[in-house]
Amino acid sequence: MVHHSDLQADAALLDLLTSPAPPTRKTFLPRRDAALDPLLIAAAAASGPHVTRNHYAHDFFPGVCMAQHEGSWDWTKFTGDSSSTRSDRKRLTYVSRQAPRRQRLGLVNGEIEKKNDIPVPLAAVENIPPDRPVETDLGIKPTSNSEVTAHKRKPSVPVEVKVKCMARTRIPTPHGPAFLHLYHNNRDKKEHLAIVVDSAQFDESQDGPPHIRSQSLDAVWDNETEMDRITRGAYVGRLSRSSQRASSPSTSSCHNNHGLCTDVPAPLIRIHSECFTGETIGSMRCDCGEQLDEAIRQISQPVAISASSPQETIPGRGAVIYLRQEGRGIGLLSKIRAYNLQDLGHDTVTANLMLGHKADERGYEIAGAIMRDLGLCEGVRVLTNNPDKVAALVNEGIKVVERVPMIPRSWQSRNPHLVMHSHNEIQHDHERKAGATLIGGSAVYGEDLDKYLRTKVLRMGHILPLWLEDPEA
Repeated sequence: MVHHSDLQADAALLDLLTSPAPPTRKTFLPRRDAALDPLLIAAAAASGPHVTRNHYAHDFFPGVCMAQHEGSWDWTKFTGDSSSTRSDRKRLTYVSRQAPRRQRLGLVNGEIEKKNDIPVPLAAVENIPPDRPVETDLGIKPTSNSEVTAHKRKPSVPVEVKVKCMARTRIPTPHGPAFLHLYHNNRDKKEHLAIVVDSAQFDESQDGPPHIRSQSLDAVWDNETEMDRITRGAYVGRLSRSSQRASSPSTSSCHNNHGLCTDVPAPLIRIHSECFTGETIGSMRCDCGEQLDEAIRQISQPVAISASSPQETIPGRGAVIYLRQEGRGIGLLSKIRAYNLQDLGHDTVTANLMLGHKADERGYEIAGAIMRDLGLCEGVRVLTNNPDKVAALVNEGIKVVERVPMIPRSWQSRNPHLVMHSHNEIQHDHERKAGATLIGGSAVYGEDLDKYLRTKVLRMGHILPLWLEDPEA
């Protein structure tokens, strides 16, 4: 909208600039801005309450700068303060929270204290998170940082360990078929495993010993279809295009009642801890890779129904409970550092202690819960040389009827000459023997292994004769 006065002002200015001669008299040019410019008013009204602080930063509306005043958000509600009640605005005083420079620099009598002269012992490696997730449902939802921080401040309250089999599948091994179970739990964020050897499950009939099955896997989950249950492994028989039948839920814990079958030997169980170096890259500092393969092999062997009729056998049955407890619970990082300390002359126990760990930090609560879920609590035979494992399983309510020793393959002959002969055979054997790990069916041997096994016997109480030390014994 253009005012008439503005047009007159423009015409007068144009006449002044284009006239051939300057005017003889003083020309009055009116102001182009009105008392109330409508464009300015329209712009101010259109801006609304969403304006920047620059509009009113100079006390155009004093209350706008005060966050507690109603007018600071909507200036149309600003009523102003009476001049009689208005007080001076309080100014905030900055207070430094730093200590004096003399204290921050560690000055003692004007000199800096030399703290680097004090020897510092080896500290524990923080490669294992000390926090434990707060117990939720068995879905094991990860906790946020605030929840973990709050949980650390509270005293730890022991909770009942609960496990849930999330998936199961068939895996063919060099020793026969097995079922791999993957478990979640409410104690840590690791995925522990169970390798179940029970080939009788391929037969849908219930003749013979009860099948070793997971109660949590066979349960019906919320909003599941039959195909969902089959996909996660809750099926019976051998899964194929023509055989796709979901399993029925189990009714109680330890539902298989393996110990009640008096005519059949108890299942053979191995509690095995993860070992990346021994199982994956074939390290001969330990015999973990050999033990895992030997455990699956022994469990897969046919079992005689009774001593009176050894010819009558059934397929091998049992399980390897595979726990993600690298380096006896100290983790792979600390384990590698402990290896360097062993090269300096320390044994495996001393190396762990120098790093701030215990000689053995493993726990078997999760293993006990997995065995209960598989129905393996009414009587098992445990394949181990470690008496602590047997005591831990008994403490978890597992009935152990027998401890089966696990002799290293390189130690199975008392004659050291025969042992060396077997070493040479292994070294010159170009055809690798079939097995479950990189070592496979071969034997682990060497000076490092002998020191490792000797330490487990002498310092950790493993039940294993030192045959190499006294061949005549």
